[in-house]
Amino acid sequence: MSILSVAPLTRSEGPLDMTAPAPPEERGLARDEVRLLVATEEGLTHATFRDLPAFLKPGDLVVVNNSATVAAQLDAVLLGRGPVVVHAATHLDDGTWLVELRTSPAADRPILDALPGDRLELPATGQLTLLGPYRRTGASPTGEGNRLWHAALSGPTPLEQQLARHGRPIAYGYLDGGYPLASYQTVFAACPGSAEMPSAGRPFSHELVTRLVAREIGVATVTLHAGVSSQEAGETPLPERFAVSALTARLVNATRAEGGRVIAVGTTVTRALESAAGPDAMVVGRRGWTERVVTRHDPPRVVDGLVTGWHDPKASHLLLVEAVAGPALAQRAYDEARIAGYLWHEFGDSALFLPPRQ
Repeated sequence: MSILSVAPLTRSEGPLDMTAPAPPEERGLARDEVRLLVATEEGLTHATFRDLPAFLKPGDLVVVNNSATVAAQLDAVLLGRGPVVVHAATHLDDGTWLVELRTSPAADRPILDALPGDRLELPATGQLTLLGPYRRTGASPTGEGNRLWHAALSGPTPLEQQLARHGRPIAYGYLDGGYPLASYQTVFAACPGSAEMPSAGRPFSHELVTRLVAREIGVATVTLHAGVSSQEAGETPLPERFAVSALTARLVNATRAEGGRVIAVGTTVTRALESAAGPDAMVVGRRGWTERVVTRHDPPRVVDGLVTGWHDPKASHLLLVEAVAGPALAQRAYDEARIAGYLWHEFGDSALFLPPRQ
């Protein structure tokens, strides 16, 4: 293990394009060989992800998301307009879908000038009809139009079947090519349902999990089916389905009672755990839809540390990172990551935030 410690740094813009263009395996790395920046009050430490056990203690609990990624990107034709890409974000309880329209073929930009009543011709039989914008969270903060829509399916073939047959993983224009659905799964993936990969857990390998357990560091699961990312500045996270089991709730409560830390792997895990926590910071088994938005003004009650990827500075995910880590520590880490050339997005590098316990 080779680790270099550095002191906290002042803000620097650094390089602008730091996106990981491909999965690490396509770049000659194992999934747990991506870089890891460990941020504590004492300073910043550069490591690789497989070094993670060295920064945790016996009695800590690592909580991961076991949601599996589904093929949620589909080519379609917006009637009267031409080809588009559809991101099927969420199947809602009333039978409608939450969808996003993006430019074809690379899905690199949202389409913001669609209108209620517009129809989309699908690869199999049937059409999607846009019913209306998805509440206020679906509106572009710039006022340019609506990004997210309620849509109703007509035709004999359910959208899930069309996605399974004709769909592919959601991807954006920054990747250097298309990659199979297997590239978008974590080693914990067991419950299909995420439109986009719960990417904080991707660097874990089976061998790394074994080493965590061997060091008496616990591993527990929650389920949160992630929707589409917030691509627009100012958008809040969407409601998402989640489940926290009674067993995981007991493990979290016991860890905290015995002085251990609860380390959430990703913003999805943080959201799920905090949605199952009461005002007394006790977690109970719970499932359903969560609209919990973790911010500095509504901070976490049970999460002590966070494993996360690197998000765009204006993304709503960063508000949760700041809520867990504190704005000063989060800023120092982002400054250093830019200077050191850490890679962003779903196939990029990672961070471990371990702020002082409250």
